Amino acid sequence: MHPQQLDIFDHSRDTVLCNDVAAALERRDAISARSAWGIFAEEFPNHESLAPLSVLVDVLEQRAAAPFQDHESMHDACRALSEVIEPAALRIFGERAGAAWLATLWREMAQRASQLPFRPERSVDHAAALWLRAGDWSAANDAVARIESWRRIPAPLAWMAEARYRVHDLDGAWSLLAELAWLSADRFDLLTKRLADPLLEKLRKRFDATFEGHGDVRDLAWFPAWVLTEKPGLSRLLGEAQRSLHTEPEQAMRLLLELLGLERQGRHQDLVARRRALRDAHPSLYAAYMRTR
Repeated sequence: MHPQQLDIFDHSRDTVLCNDVAAALERRDAISARSAWGIFAEEFPNHESLAPLSVLVDVLEQRAAAPFQDHESMHDACRALSEVIEPAALRIFGERAGAAWLATLWREMAQRASQLPFRPERSVDHAAALWLRAGDWSAANDAVARIESWRRIPAPLAWMAEARYRVHDLDGAWSLLAELAWLSADRFDLLTKRLADPLLEKLRKRFDATFEGHGDVRDLAWFPAWVLTEKPGLSRLLGEAQRSLHTEPEQAMRLLLELLGLERQGRHQDLVARRRALRDAHPSLYAAYMRTR
């Protein structure tokens, strides 16, 4: 046999054996996966896929259904899933199939965490965050709804905003996104980047380029008000935002809603005083409003 043909045959053999393990993993058949992995390891002990495959086989063999007893054990399990198991799954299955395979693990993790209460000091360790990772938007919504005063706490408010966005797109999330911007500009920043919504990205880019404020993430508290200067048609959706901390950015958005209402009614005399109030609230916001007047 020609040496080149032998190389091709060897490569085909390791691919077949690797695929045998991956197929068993996809079926979540731990016994078959371990057996196939053993054959693969014996014939190709130095193959680069052995280590990530071993991680995934271990996952199937060690699956647990018992509820987490505390936030620490939940946190450790989630960190292992994110830092060790997820890279291995993406390496073996690819991004799309890997994400689907991992979703089942996140769902199991969320179920195990369902009885743990929300703790402000451990705001990342809650079932709602895991349901979002699993792509179960309804379960995430329900988990947040069980948190007392969730609408006044940055983490669960961000989870609910994401769940609403995933189900209803941007129109269904505007009010919660506005409340989040007022409550925590940092979390608003992180969430909107993760959502990667085309309209939101376009507005955010323009806001960052034109709004004159602190020049950092704190300016995002003014974003909901500024959006009305670009998209007055969003008045109804943003007007559904509940009253929050009565901060200047929130008051400015409500002032803009009032201004837009006065414009529709043609009440020009009342407009003068309200425009003056907007100018005093924030010159850059006032300038954005007046650009289209």
